[in-house]
Order: sequence, then C-alpha cells, then structure tokens
Amino acid sequence: MAGEGDEMKGRAKEAVGDLTDDDDLKREGKVDKASGKIKDKVDDVKDKLTKDR
Repeated sequence: MAGEGDEMKGRAKEAVGDLTDDDDLKREGKVDKASGKIKDKVDDVKDKLTKDR
C-alpha cells in the first residue's frame, strides 16, 4: 500500500519532467517509482511470512 503512493508520485514527476524537459525531475520520478515497487515487494514478503506462521 505505501509503495503505491510512491509509484503514483513517481509517475507524476516523470510526466511533469517530460513536459518541462527537466531531466532531474524525470530521474526523481524513476527513483520514486522504483522505491514504490520495492516497498510493495517487501510488503508482499511480510504478508507471506505472517500467513505461514
């Protein structure tokens, strides 16, 4: 869940970076999206571990 917010924020930053031709903002967007995906994967692993107990 927490990762979804980061992914959306990243997509927005990338889009604005594309529109304004701002490479730094596009890069920040990519980092935010990757961070969100990682958070989602970590949450998935946590869920699986707690279900197995």
